[in-house]
Amino acid sequence: MRAPALPGLALALALLLLQPPRPARSAAARFDPTWESLDARQLPAWFDQAKFGIFVHWGVFSVPSFGSEWFWWYWQKEKRQKYVNFMKDNYPSGFKYEDFGPLFTATFFNANQWADIFQASGAKYIVLTSKHHEGFTLWGSEYSWNWNAVDEGPKRDIVKELEVAIRNRTDLHFGLYYSLFEWFHPLFLEDESSSFHKRQFPVSKMLPELYELVNKYRPEVLWSDGDGGAPDHYWNSTGFLAWLYNDSPVRDTVVTNDRWGKGSICTHGGYYTCADRYNPGHLLPHKWENCMTIDKFSWGYRRDAGIGDYLTIEELVKQLVETVSCGGNFLMNIGPTLDGIISTIFEERLRQMGTWLKVNGEAIYETQPWRSQNDTITPDVWYTSKPKEKLVYAIFLKWPTSGKLFLGQPKATGGATEYECPALMSEKDDTEDYRPQRGKHACEGQANDTTVKGRNTPCILRARHVPKSKLSETNYTKMPSLHSDFRVSSHCTLLQQFAIEVYCKQFFFTYKTIFKFAYDSEIKSVDSKLSH
Repeated sequence: MRAPALPGLALALALLLLQPPRPARSAAARFDPTWESLDARQLPAWFDQAKFGIFVHWGVFSVPSFGSEWFWWYWQKEKRQKYVNFMKDNYPSGFKYEDFGPLFTATFFNANQWADIFQASGAKYIVLTSKHHEGFTLWGSEYSWNWNAVDEGPKRDIVKELEVAIRNRTDLHFGLYYSLFEWFHPLFLEDESSSFHKRQFPVSKMLPELYELVNKYRPEVLWSDGDGGAPDHYWNSTGFLAWLYNDSPVRDTVVTNDRWGKGSICTHGGYYTCADRYNPGHLLPHKWENCMTIDKFSWGYRRDAGIGDYLTIEELVKQLVETVSCGGNFLMNIGPTLDGIISTIFEERLRQMGTWLKVNGEAIYETQPWRSQNDTITPDVWYTSKPKEKLVYAIFLKWPTSGKLFLGQPKATGGATEYECPALMSEKDDTEDYRPQRGKHACEGQANDTTVKGRNTPCILRARHVPKSKLSETNYTKMPSLHSDFRVSSHCTLLQQFAIEVYCKQFFFTYKTIFKFAYDSEIKSVDSKLSH
């Protein structure tokens, strides 16, 4: 793995040769290799519109699949007893971490199957760990001889297979994670011992691999990580990013994060990650991302994980909604097995998220933060908006035990509330036919109620607050009834808070509800979407 040392001039010339010539762009559009210039680059619009992505942590650490993807470090460097005992109890004396390489087989890895699962999740981009801190690359890196997926283990170009599948079978953007440093690479350790005055590792290993990755696989997300305590000038991060933004094949679409050297996180880069599992709970002035694990304790697959170690779909939806309401993207992580299987628990969570997004995705995708991120009266109600369409969405994560949902932030403006809960015509003997029940009232704290009774009655609920001058049509969705009485009343209180009351003996939502408001300067109408 250790490369022969080269004179500094030869290293610089070699690095320049790695950068293929690209058509020159206008001087005004080019970026200088400084943070001031690079940070001024506008983030490509697709990333903010996407909102939801999938992180995939896969590598040799998936072979022991015990404790954490940091297995090698905890075992060999920190010598944590849990990991030392695991190796002593399960592997022969003298077994090295490198011996896990041939066992990383990816026997059942099917890129097309992965792509189909990712598409079903509702995600709009995917980020694969092309190389983690262990240094093993999932492509045949020319700079990682005999420690890559083509020469060792699978003997396949994992990155290429997944890239082709994603681009041919889905509408997802393809992205790659790359660790700048490697725990035990001798050149990095030598540079570290010189307090990073030497730069052998980035010049002969890290930078050549990054150029190779970008030119060969054209990732639209480049997720950097692992600075090893070295500053950005050691990594020549600004020089690389200037090339990436000016001359690379993905210069117009690529997005990058903020992990480009010690001190850069949450300060410099395309979007901020700030910390693993970062969810501030309030609006940030800069685009950010919440990278969150389904497994509470590890990014890689763990054989020792229990069912309680995984976040439920309700917890994951909560993370997604809170993140998007506060202007972030949600990057949900899975860890495949050593043989390339997305385990049942991960696949279930992905498909559950996709099911939720099919119903409620209009309040997530291509939205922007509203003037209020969450409601001031009712907990677990979060807002998103689409200013061009003059729409605001209120997403509730819990139905109040009182049966009344009060929204304190939308301000109803003069007019009337119209609601309708008609029973639909359907198969005889399954439903009873009811005529639509309607009610109108002024915003004076009064309410009219409608009760619909039936068996298996699919209902449509309409609730609107409209200006006096015009009652506009709204969109609505079907909601299966729940074998019990259903009553809805909509009214404005004297405080001009919009409220929906629902009473049902067996009322529940597997997936949550979105209220959709159309507005000019303030809220003028409401379209309530309820889905089972």
